[in-house]
Amino acid sequence: QVQLVESGGGLVQAGGSLRLSCAASGRSFSTNVMGWFRQAPGKERDFVAGISGSAATKYSDSVLGRFAISRDNAKNTVYLQMNSLTPEDTAVYYCASSGRPWRSNVINRPNEYDYWGQGTQVTVSA
Repeated sequence: QVQLVESGGGLVQAGGSLRLSCAASGRSFSTNVMGWFRQAPGKERDFVAGISGSAATKYSDSVLGRFAISRDNAKNTVYLQMNSLTPEDTAVYYCASSGRPWRSNVINRPNEYDYWGQGTQVTVSA
C-alpha cells in the first residue's frame, strides 16, 4: 500500500511559479515510477510529467521547458517545479505512483499507475 499526499498548490499570477510536493509512504518509493497529472473542470485527467527511479523524465508538450519533475528518494518525495505559469495551467494536480517498469511510451497513461493522491488545486490568474 502506498499513500501519496500532495502539497504546494495555491493561487498565483500568470508568469509566476509554484513548486508542488508529493510525499509518499511505502518501502519501494525509490524504484517506483512517479507521475504528475492534472485535471481541469470538465476535462479529462492529463499527463504532466513522469520520473523513473533512476531519474529519467518525460513531459507533456504543453509543459516542456516550463515544468521540471524531480525526486528525493531519501525523503520519499517527488516535486514538480512549475514556472511561467499561464491560466491554462489551472487545474487540480495529482501525484501518482506505479510499481511497473519505466516505459516512456506508456507512462502518460493514467491506468499505468496504481496509487493516487487526493490532489492539490493550482489556480493561475490572468
